[in-house]
Amino acid sequence: SFAVGLACGGRIRVLVEPVGAALPEALLADLVAARAARRAVAYVVETDSWARRLAGTGDPDLGPVLADRMRADRSGFEGEAFIAIHNPPLRLAIVGAVHIAQPLVQMARLAGFAPVVIDPRPAFGSEARFPGETLIDAWPDEALAGIGLDARTAVVTLSHDPKLDDPAILAALQSEAFYLGCLGSPRTHAKRVERLQAAGVAPDRIAAIHAPVGLDIGARSPAEIAVAILAEIVQRLRRG
Repeated sequence: SFAVGLACGGRIRVLVEPVGAALPEALLADLVAARAARRAVAYVVETDSWARRLAGTGDPDLGPVLADRMRADRSGFEGEAFIAIHNPPLRLAIVGAVHIAQPLVQMARLAGFAPVVIDPRPAFGSEARFPGETLIDAWPDEALAGIGLDARTAVVTLSHDPKLDDPAILAALQSEAFYLGCLGSPRTHAKRVERLQAAGVAPDRIAAIHAPVGLDIGARSPAEIAVAILAEIVQRLRRG
């Protein structure tokens, strides 16, 4: 690849650091612990002084820059500082093992998400219908509590059954999940809003729900609807 060069005509700078001799073992251990805890962190190397540290969005010098880079998953140089972004892996929790969920899990994985399908109905959430996928046979609120919803997790409800969808929606609205989308027509969503209002959910939280779920691209088939859903998730992730 180095002999061929970059098709775009650009350049690549590579930072190689021996552990111990350059990268302190204690700092590496802290980085590994942050990743294990699904905590977004940046590894910052000041290439003029070779000082190294871990930083987050609250960093007094790089906070706003890190927030933008973390949203875009973009490592690189800021002046003389090399910033390596270490975001938790993206996840997609799908409530309702319906026909739309089948292409959605495949597309989500291709886009870099780790999908999980939640449905307490064995006839729907079966290995035969979702071969090789992560399936959770539990009520959605319990399953989501076990997963742990954070700022790198998207939630989509597809069951079209309030008994399953509503507990998942309430759990997602009380979390840091960056996206919540719900299947259903405008009329179905209006009834959903009434139920959430009766449950005491604040109007600004209800307004955060993407419903009807997915970008309006005229999708009709399950696969096309899955494309619309995943596109809206990515749009929310990258544009905020």
